[in-house]
Amino acid sequence: MAFKITDMVTWVGKIDWELRTFHGEEYSTHKGSSYNSYLIRDEKTVLMDTVWQPFSKEFVMNLKNEIDLNKIDYIVMNHSESDHSGALVDLMKEIPNTPIYCTKSGVKILKGHYHKDWNFVEVKTGDTLDIGKNKLTFVEAKMLHWPDTMFTYLSGENILFSNDAFGQHYASELMYNDKVDQAELFQEAIKYYANILTPFSKFVVKKIEEVVGFNLPVNMICPSHGVIWRDNPLQIVNKYMEWAKDYQENQITIIYDTMWNCTRRMAEGIAEGIKGLNKDITIKIFNSSKSDKNDIITEVFKSKIVLVGSSTINKGILSSTAAILEMIKGLEFKGKKAAAFGSYGWSGECVKVITEELNKAGFEIINEGIKELWNPGEDGLNRCRDFGKNVIGKI
Repeated sequence: MAFKITDMVTWVGKIDWELRTFHGEEYSTHKGSSYNSYLIRDEKTVLMDTVWQPFSKEFVMNLKNEIDLNKIDYIVMNHSESDHSGALVDLMKEIPNTPIYCTKSGVKILKGHYHKDWNFVEVKTGDTLDIGKNKLTFVEAKMLHWPDTMFTYLSGENILFSNDAFGQHYASELMYNDKVDQAELFQEAIKYYANILTPFSKFVVKKIEEVVGFNLPVNMICPSHGVIWRDNPLQIVNKYMEWAKDYQENQITIIYDTMWNCTRRMAEGIAEGIKGLNKDITIKIFNSSKSDKNDIITEVFKSKIVLVGSSTINKGILSSTAAILEMIKGLEFKGKKAAAFGSYGWSGECVKVITEELNKAGFEIINEGIKELWNPGEDGLNRCRDFGKNVIGKI
C-alpha cells in the first residue's frame, strides 16, 4: 500500500497490526506499529528509509508497483537499526549501485549488520543534497537513540523526517495525528519516550534546541514509527522538551511482587496511608509479575516517588522485582525519590536489597524502608499506613 502525503512525498511503508513485542521481548506493543518509509519525487527521486526484514520482499514488490526501482536516485538511511534497514539487502539486489546517504556511524553499523560494501555516502550536520526544486538537509542526532541516528529536512515541503524521534509504536490506517484517538496517541508517545529515550534526555534537549535554532518552517514531522504529525506538528517537539527535563506528574507509583499476598497487603496499606493525607495525588499500584513491564516503566517515568516491594526469597528478592529494578537502573531516571518495603519469614533481606538497587539507579532514598514479619495484622497494616503518610511528607 502506498499513501500520498503531498504531491511530492508518498508513504511506502508497512503497518504491522500483529506486532506485540519489539527489541526482542523488551518492549510491548499493544497497539502494533508501523515501519514508515517515504518516497520523494522531485527532479531526483529519493527513498527515505526502508522497513523491517520480515516485510522486505513485500516492501520491494510494493515499491516496484509504485515506481521503476531504477528511477530511485538516492537512498537515505536516517538510522541503521534493523526495523528501518531490514529491506536493504533485497532492495540493493535490484539497484546495487544506488548511493546510500547516512552518517559515518551509519556506514559502520550497516556494514556490521549486512556485511555489504554498498555505495555509501557519509554525511554530517549541515550537508545538503539538491534534488531539483527542493533540497535535503541532514542533521546528525547522535544517541537519539543510536550513535548513527540523523534527521533529514525537506525544504519546500517543509517536512522533517525524524526517524525514531517523535514516533510511537502505534498502528493506524488513519496515518495522521489529528485523525487518531488522542489519548491512545499520547499514551503511546510517552511510553515510547519513557522506555527508549529517557537515558538520552540530555541529547534530546540539545538536539531540539539546535534544530529549533535553524528557524526552519515545519509543516509535517514524519517519524519512522506511528502516525505523521501534520496538525500543529511542533506539539510533539514541545512534549519532548517537557519529558526530557526530569519529567514528573503528581503521582506515586507502588511496585511489588508477592508470594502469599503479604507484600500485596503492605502495598495496599501504604497506599491507604498516602491517600489518607493527600486525596489529590495519583497512586498507581502494580504487581510486577502480572503487569506489563513497559507500562510500569511509563508510570515510573511520570512519578515523583516510586515505592518498590518484594517478599524475601533465598536471602534476596523475587525475580520480577529484580527485573523491573534492572530496567529502572538502565533508564537512568533523574530527580525521583524512592523507598523499599517487603515481607519476610526469617532472614528478611528484601528491603536492604531493594534499597541498594534503588540507590544504584540514582533515586534519592527517602527512608530506610519497612518490612513486616509474615502476614501483617492490623498493627502491621497501621505501620504500613504510617509509612505511606511519611512518604507524603517527602514530596
